[in-house]
Amino acid sequence: MKVDLHNHTPLCKHAVDEPREYVLAAIDSGASYFGFSDHAPMKFDEAYRMGFDEMEIYEKEVLALKDEFKDEIEILLGYEVDFLDGFMDERVLNRKVDYLIGSVHFINGWGFDNPEFIGEYKNKDIDKIWEDYFYCISALARSGKFDIVGHLDLIKVFKFLPKKDVRTIAKDALGAIKKANLVVEINAAGFRKPVSEQYPSNLLLEELVNLDIAITFGSDAHAKDQVGLNGQKCEDIAKKFGFSKCACFKSRDKFMVEF
Repeated sequence: MKVDLHNHTPLCKHAVDEPREYVLAAIDSGASYFGFSDHAPMKFDEAYRMGFDEMEIYEKEVLALKDEFKDEIEILLGYEVDFLDGFMDERVLNRKVDYLIGSVHFINGWGFDNPEFIGEYKNKDIDKIWEDYFYCISALARSGKFDIVGHLDLIKVFKFLPKKDVRTIAKDALGAIKKANLVVEINAAGFRKPVSEQYPSNLLLEELVNLDIAITFGSDAHAKDQVGLNGQKCEDIAKKFGFSKCACFKSRDKFMVEF
């Protein structure tokens, strides 16, 4: 990936290896822009994110790496923020960063992508689950708080797929993303999950093309050996749909990069 904006650090409590090792892996993978966007703190599900008192540690480390490797790669600073009404915090949203990724990991408090809670799928109608998920994505887009939508169809992670056409289910959310001028990432982590494909699916990528919605890329790495993993595959998929440029950010300002 020439542009790789979604990557984590051990501060989130479920990633391993040092940030410096991620940068070295990014350089080795051929990346030109590499962004850290670790899970932002909030008073919810605190076992899987940094604390508010660790934000300064995180930012200082990323900025130190930015300076150390400035002649080899452009390091960017961001956060991945869970879209959760009542829990998103201005201390995060007003941070001086390059970008914010907005993601949905919870539906009415249910951590649907956590294997610990996978049993809940059999208790609900699968189409209703998908509709509720994309309702949250619509609200995320309308909130005006973010630059990038993370893993657009994460709800497919365990391969519980809807009976209805996903394009119909996602239509309103995609319209809200377009109206908000948000970027959608092509996230490689799906290849490491039971669904075994990128986020978003080919059907949704086709809709992004039809709506002229910009894309970017992310490894969603939680370990150094995941940096750039399946990145070429993601770029090739994007090119197949006619994309030749992807979005990158500096100080919340978007610019486009050829890949």
